[in-house]
Amino acid sequence: MLLRKIFVILIVCLQSLQGSAKDYPASLFGIYSDGVTLNTRSIQFAIDYIQQQGGGRLVFDVGRFLTGSIHLKSNVTLHLLEGAVLLGALNPMDYDRKGLTALILCHDQQNIAITGIGVIDGQGREVARNVVELVHKGLIKDAFRNDRPEVPIRPMLIYFRSCKNILISGVTMRNAAAWVQTYDQCKNLRIDSITVDSRAFWNNDGIDIVDCDSVAITNCYIDADDDAICLKSHDANAVCQNVLVRNCTIRSSANGIKFGTASLGGFRNVRLINIKVFDTYRSAIALEAVDGGFLENVEADSIQVINSGHAIFLRIGERIAGKKGRLENIRIKNVSAEIAATKPDAGYEYEGPIEDLPRNISPPIIIAGMPDAIIKNVSFTNIELKHPGGGNPLFAKVSLNELDRVSEEKTTYPEFSKFKELPAWGIYIRHASGIKFTNLKLSCAKKDYRTAIVLDDVQRAEFITTTIKEVDKKKPLYEKNSSGVIFK
Repeated sequence: MLLRKIFVILIVCLQSLQGSAKDYPASLFGIYSDGVTLNTRSIQFAIDYIQQQGGGRLVFDVGRFLTGSIHLKSNVTLHLLEGAVLLGALNPMDYDRKGLTALILCHDQQNIAITGIGVIDGQGREVARNVVELVHKGLIKDAFRNDRPEVPIRPMLIYFRSCKNILISGVTMRNAAAWVQTYDQCKNLRIDSITVDSRAFWNNDGIDIVDCDSVAITNCYIDADDDAICLKSHDANAVCQNVLVRNCTIRSSANGIKFGTASLGGFRNVRLINIKVFDTYRSAIALEAVDGGFLENVEADSIQVINSGHAIFLRIGERIAGKKGRLENIRIKNVSAEIAATKPDAGYEYEGPIEDLPRNISPPIIIAGMPDAIIKNVSFTNIELKHPGGGNPLFAKVSLNELDRVSEEKTTYPEFSKFKELPAWGIYIRHASGIKFTNLKLSCAKKDYRTAIVLDDVQRAEFITTTIKEVDKKKPLYEKNSSGVIFK
């Protein structure tokens, strides 16, 4: 109910922002559409002028408008008509750096928008290669890990910091050199009906929401090399909260929806409704508290997962010594998931890296707390998981009497594959309490040596109305150091 009220308020505020806007054609300011002329100063002059007049829309008609970094100001909208392309400059020196760098920057502003059905194209592949060249020449200093420049020196398409009343609507975003768009400590943000098609280079997160309050991401299509929708908490004193993600279709060579890899503060009141995830290399949904922050009150409903490497990953870690996360009160329902028998993103331009081998195909649900920081109160309702099976005991077998061989991995970067071989093909739960499954259906297409469900240090777990189909009939549940387990 709280999120619904916030969503209504967001719509009313942002519609009022757009309703009285005066239009200013880009041509009025000598902004050229030839794709060759660098328009940075002309576009910035236009933005500043429109703000000084009390606000309005800078309207781009058909053409290719080349620019370096521009700074959006309060009460100004960038409106891209059909056929308009805002084109990122190829020279990395044409981008400003204020913390992070981007094509469109905005700090400490309000009532701002990017609308229309045009395109923002960062030309990220070419820009990133030019950044690499500057690093090799010694003109830009960078750690250059894994033979690629770090994110801060590669321009995003959008970076907004400490802004409020934001609308991003209708546009297509292509080919960022780093994360596509980041909203950092912003309030009242609506992203609606956009397309993200960014497979230009590494670290192409589709949407990053960092310590924001009151966010709605609706009716979007996202195809990204890195995490498609990523919630983060960079500030130990801040919270990412009151977030709605609804009616979105997602593909990623990393995770579909992930939050918590940066989890210094916390996450609360998040709803993920009617989400389709396909051809995704890692988890469809990953909820992680690994840097001392908390994650609570999350609901996921109507999730369809097709040809993906994993379905749902819940994780507490301790990447910062002495700072343990907290993860509790999670509700997941109406999920259907088909786990891929082969690499699900094979053939895409930037595939996810082959790693954490040897292992057979992991179980589609993994819940992994720590001995001194357990995951609490998680419910699953109407869950159907289809696993390809075929686990080979001669490949990387972990038997049920040697579960301690599974490493805790509390300090490593959190991905479901980090545990390598697990003894379950369906569901693996470790260090948790108050886990409930109602109407659970598991099926395994090929013979698999592993057990369907394995519990290790789990207290109060219920499996009500459980159906398991596999080629070879064996005991469906194994529990170790667990109590209060009900299975029927």
